[in-house]
Formats: sequence, structure tokens, C-alpha cells
Amino acid sequence: MSAAGEAPGLTVHSHPATAEMHAQDSESDSEEPAMEEAQARGSAAEIPVTSNGEDMKHMMTGGPTLKETRIVSSSYGNPSEGIIEAETYRGSSFFPKSPVLFPSNAAASRLAEHAQDVSGPAGGLKNTQSGPVVITDEISKNIALEKLEQMKKWSISTYKCTRQVLSEKLGRGSKTVDLELESQIEILRETKRKYENLLRLARQMASQFYQVVQTQRQLGDAFGELSVKSPELHEEFGYNAETQKLLCKNGETLLGAINFFIASVNTLVNKTIEDTLIAVKQYENARIEYDAYRTDLEELNLGPRDAVTIPKIEQSQQQFQIHKEKFDKLRTSVSIKLKFLDENKIKVMHNQLLLFHNAVSAYFAGNQHQLEQVLKQFHIKLKAPGSDGPSWLEEQ
Repeated sequence: MSAAGEAPGLTVHSHPATAEMHAQDSESDSEEPAMEEAQARGSAAEIPVTSNGEDMKHMMTGGPTLKETRIVSSSYGNPSEGIIEAETYRGSSFFPKSPVLFPSNAAASRLAEHAQDVSGPAGGLKNTQSGPVVITDEISKNIALEKLEQMKKWSISTYKCTRQVLSEKLGRGSKTVDLELESQIEILRETKRKYENLLRLARQMASQFYQVVQTQRQLGDAFGELSVKSPELHEEFGYNAETQKLLCKNGETLLGAINFFIASVNTLVNKTIEDTLIAVKQYENARIEYDAYRTDLEELNLGPRDAVTIPKIEQSQQQFQIHKEKFDKLRTSVSIKLKFLDENKIKVMHNQLLLFHNAVSAYFAGNQHQLEQVLKQFHIKLKAPGSDGPSWLEEQ
């Protein structure tokens, strides 16, 4: 059956075998069931559509047994434009396969143009996106050589410094000494040892005095309980209870002053002085390196000068100059730090010794007002009794 009369824009051509089967079914309605099934299948080949190709009047019901069909559109300039050929379906009726599509000449030309855009002028592909950076063998080799060179320099420097230290201990090598600076460093180390001993004793006193305060508190509670239970000694027990509670309160105040003293001395010893000693250690290491390269340069200068030794002497001279500048820089830095440390130490210890003296004197004199004034003078805040927070010493 032709659909040209219904749809002027499209022409439907059916396979000859399908058309013949459709003609036989229209002539006789008394054929066997097999012929009726063939008629139903053949009717699927007639696909009436509208002129604009947007709607279909009838859906194909015989998809699994559909024969070869060609739908040709004559509305375009090229008669072959838009031809779609569908092969006979040979798969399962439950899972139909997609039809094989054959593009037209115009579509093929567009694909060819797209392929030319992607390909380069010489037939190669264009680099449309940058790929990952790949480390080549040459770069890896350079990195390995650089690390090897660093290890070589470190080994040479370590060997020379070790040899210099052994020579000094055995009395064979010379040593650069700054007498004034060395004496200041030795005084600093001795001061640190003495302050550490002072700190240890102050902590011991604070620990023992804390036990005394706790004992006074318990003793005052016991006196108070006996004052209630012993009417005949009510006043005597009451006086002692009040005295012990007052001593306990003053003891806590003194303990706060002692803890403040301990915290300040601890900061001076384990932070300020320790930082200066770290700088001193760096200075001493720089001095050893300086002497090691100085000794190496002196040995080369004592030897013969030829084409082999002259480059070594020049290289040794460069290394010696580098370490000399480093040594001079650290020596100046240590001198400045020692000067500022001495000034800071005097200022801190002046205030802390004054605090310790006034607090202890006021406590044992029983002057509660003076003891409280000492805490206000140095801005000391006591921990509230029964507080679960960190101790005053921990906050410092």
C-alpha cells in the first residue's frame, strides 16, 4: 500500500514479499490462522505519517518479525538524504536489538569534516588537552645526583669535624678561643646549675609546707568538733580551732607566693637561660667547623703547589671563608644574648627575692594584712578552695 496520497512529503516503499502477502490477505478472509498471522505482520509495514514527520498514526506491533523497510524522504534536495534501512530482527522477542543505521552521504561528509578538524595538518592528531607531567629518567637522575652530592659534602664535613675534636682532646690540634666569651659562657652554666638547685629546694619547701597547711586544716576541724562535743572545754577548743584555721588561711597565702616564686625561677632557668645555651651550643659547633677547615687549609698550604693541589687549595679557601663568616656571626649573636640575659636575670630575681622575703616574714610574724598586700603588689591570684581547675603553678 502506498502512503504518498496521505503524506505528500514522505513515500513508503515496502518489500515485494510483504506487499504480496498483504494482497492475498485482503482478497480472502477465510484463510487458515497462519495466514491471519501473516496478515497482521504485513500490516505493520504500512506506516502512515503526517507531512511534517512529527506524528505517527499507528505503532508497529510486529517488531520482532518486521521485514526490511525503507523510508525515503523526498522533501530534501538530495534524494538519498535521511534514508534509514532496518534489517530483519533476529534476536529474542523479549530483548529486541537496536536496528543498524546507515548514515547518508551528507552525514558521512560531516563526519569527514569533523575528522579533519581533529587531525593535524600532517595527518597527526591535535593535542586537544595537556597530559600529565611525566618525570623523565634524566630528571630522576639529576635528583639522585644532587642527593648524592649533598651526602658527600655532609660526610666530608663530619669527618673533618670529628678529626678536629679528637685532635683537641688528644692535645694535638689547635683551638680557637675567645677568653672573654668563654668565661661568660662558663659563668652562665654555673649560674644555671645553682639556680636549678635553688629551684629544687623551693619546690621541696612548697611540697612540705603544703602538707603542714593540710595538717593545720584537719587539726582545726578536730578542735571545732571537740568544741561542740565538750561543753566544759568549749572556749579552749574554740580558740585553738580559730587559730589553726587562721594559720591555714595564711599558709595558703604564703604557698601561693612560694609557687609564684617557683614559676618565675623555672621560666628563667628552663626557658630563658636554656635558649641562650642552645645558641652557645650552635656557636661551639661553628667553632669546631671553623677550626677543622682552618686546619685543613693550613695543611694544604704547607704542601707543594702544582696543578693538582692549587684547585684544592682554592676550594679549601672558599670553604674556610664560609665557615669563618658563620663563626663570627654566631659569636656576635651569643655575646649580645649573654648581655641581655644578664640584665633580665637581675631584674627578675630582684623582684622574686623581694616577694619571697616579704611573704615569709609576714607569715611568720602573723601579719595577715601585710601578707595580703604582698600578693596584691605582685598581682598574685590564689586558687579558690575546692576548685577543680588547674593549679596556679600549672597555669604558669
